[in-house]
Formats: sequence, C-alpha cells, structure tokens
Amino acid sequence: MDTQNFLPVSRQDMQDRDWWYYDFLVVTADAYVDHPSFGTAIIARVLEAEGYRVAVLAQPDWRSADAFRAMGKPRYGVMIGGGNIDSMVAHYTAAQKRRSTDAYSPGNKMGLRPDRPTIVYANRAREAFPDTPVIIGGLEASLRRFAHYDYWDDAVRRSILFDAQADLLAELLRGQPGHVNLIPLNDVAESPFRPSRRTAAFQKRLESHGVTATVRRSLGGDIDAACGQLRRKAEKGEDSQ
Repeated sequence: MDTQNFLPVSRQDMQDRDWWYYDFLVVTADAYVDHPSFGTAIIARVLEAEGYRVAVLAQPDWRSADAFRAMGKPRYGVMIGGGNIDSMVAHYTAAQKRRSTDAYSPGNKMGLRPDRPTIVYANRAREAFPDTPVIIGGLEASLRRFAHYDYWDDAVRRSILFDAQADLLAELLRGQPGHVNLIPLNDVAESPFRPSRRTAAFQKRLESHGVTATVRRSLGGDIDAACGQLRRKAEKGEDSQ
C-alpha cells in the first residue's frame, strides 16, 4: 500500500489509487495533518499498516449527511475524534466570548467545526450509514465519558455515549453473560437531569448488536410516587399518601 502520500480525502483520491471500496472512515474536527502529533493520523496509519484501506474526512460540513456519504460506505466502521483541542476551548475564551480564529483549521479560519463535534459527527455518520458501527474517541470523548460538569452550560451533562450513541460499548458487551437493564430517570425538581427520550432507541441499538436489553417499567412516576419524588415530598412535609 502507498504510505508515502496523504490518505484519500475524496472520491477522486480513491480512484487515483484504484480503490473501489474502503474499510474505515476516520473523521476529525481538525484539519487533516499527517503527523504523529495528531491522533487521527496515528490511528489511520496504524490501520493502514495492518492492511486496511482508510479514508479521512476532515472538518466535514455537518449541516447534512452528504459529506459523510461522499466517499461511499466504509466496510467496517466510522471512527470519530473531536480534534487535538476540546472544541469548546477552541471556540470560546474562559469568559465565554467567541474566539475569532481556530488554530487547528486551515488559515486559522473559525467556523469549520461545530460545537461538540464528536456528538454532531456521530449522529451524521449514523444518518449516512445506519447499519455501520460508529466509534468515538479522543480528548473530547474521553473527558465526557461519565456525567460531568460543563462550564459553558453551567450544568451537569450526561455521558457523551447517550448523545453520540457510539457502538463500541455495545461491541464490548456482545457475548457477555447477562443483560443490560435500562432504568428510566424520573423527573425530580432539584435534579439537573431530565428523562431521556432515546431510551427505547438505545435499547434497540444494543439489541441490534446481540446484547439483551430491557427497559424497567416505571411505577409511580405519574403520581409523584417514584423513588426520589417521594423523598422530595417528605423533605418538604407534603402529603405522600
């Protein structure tokens, strides 16, 4: 395989290599820089060294899925990274003022990536290739793998897995004994969290990967009698009968 030139970034690049298919699409929120200081380049070149055909999609237009479809469907998966610097740091100062330049974009041009691109790209990739695994990684995904305080929202945000719905979690669970029991969140006034509307979709996604998943039936939510809601009433001295 030709490792001297840049990896394909367009359909024309693929045709120049006599490629009529490829294996992995690596998506990055940075400009494509083929240097080991960029995680995108390392992952892509390691895959290439193992004999896979890899294409790179750098800073795609996220307003539709067309840019993700431009090189066709990858055979094995889409790998997504938010870039070498957190997108919110790239876009905003500590005073939450919008920056005028982006150091990791061509010509330092601002506006070539969305806020929180890992989530945005993952959902566009799923729109373009519904049955293709989507795997997220890098700085932005790693820092948000658990529920976390978000400085820009001034609130606790849930794990990025819920918003990106990446597939590696499902792949890790495949073949394991047991099943996943999804417990819907009840609406408690003091909590910053709100019930998700994607629980059923997440269950179907797990099941599509061979993972047995159930959604626990919620009891008492309609009369404020579920866990947490009863506690709130008791603390306020309200009638919980």
